[in-house]
Amino acid sequence: MRIGYARVSTPEQDTGMQISVLKESGCSTVYEEKISADCFNKPRLLYLIDHLSPGDVLVVWKLDRLSRSLKDLLTLLEKIKLVGAEFESLTETINTNTAAGRMMMQIIGSFAEFEHAVLYERTIIGLQAARKEGRIGGRRPKLNLQQQKEVLEAFGSGKKTASNIAKLFNVHPSTICRLLNKNKTLSIKN
Repeated sequence: MRIGYARVSTPEQDTGMQISVLKESGCSTVYEEKISADCFNKPRLLYLIDHLSPGDVLVVWKLDRLSRSLKDLLTLLEKIKLVGAEFESLTETINTNTAAGRMMMQIIGSFAEFEHAVLYERTIIGLQAARKEGRIGGRRPKLNLQQQKEVLEAFGSGKKTASNIAKLFNVHPSTICRLLNKNKTLSIKN
């Protein structure tokens, strides 16, 4: 029996196109999942593999729908092989029923892992370059520099508590507490 597996990385994405292609290729059943490829714990995929029978073929639209890591990919393929089932990727035209298909599968898996590693390295290099230029990632501060100065002055005068200041600036009290902790010259009074 041909059994399909369709996966997208986020709940907002749609598996419709994958399911359509898998059904056209002869899959009688298609399991779908909305979870990142980096996550090894894919419940629907693991359930599917656990319920494969000898002679079944697990079919995916594209190899990266199964896994981006060569190690994880080989582990999944070994599980499929142990039950006597086969694997097929439609886009890369890989079928583990043949020696050439098994070899191509490992080569393409290596390239997928390489591509992921290169992307990760580029991201790290980009973040380091941005930091050297004085740019930092993350959310913008809730309070600008002038507001931060006013908060410190108001708290330093002893006339207002951190909670009162938070209400005045329409921010959460923890925002004020973080600012005060960062400027430890003042002791926190709530």
